Amino acid sequence: MRINCPHCGPRDRREFTYQGDALALDRPDPEAGPDVWNDYIHNRDNPAGPTRELWYHETGCAAWLVVTRDTVTHDIHAVELASAVKGAGK
Repeated sequence: MRINCPHCGPRDRREFTYQGDALALDRPDPEAGPDVWNDYIHNRDNPAGPTRELWYHETGCAAWLVVTRDTVTHDIHAVELASAVKGAGK
């Protein structure tokens, strides 16, 4: 699998570290109740198909990326800098 880093261009996925669902970018309000925080920390969907994921370009430019990838085919549909994405988990 190759990931097209916005800074470095196409790179082998071994240069990157998978960090989970991009939902992590949508943190609850600090004053949200314990049920909201418990759900945010512990519960994740496991979709078959398109999903948005966080990847870290560990051996490259150290950028955090939001990768839109099909979990069935592993086809990558989009790669964006996480810093430019608002509401990445939606």
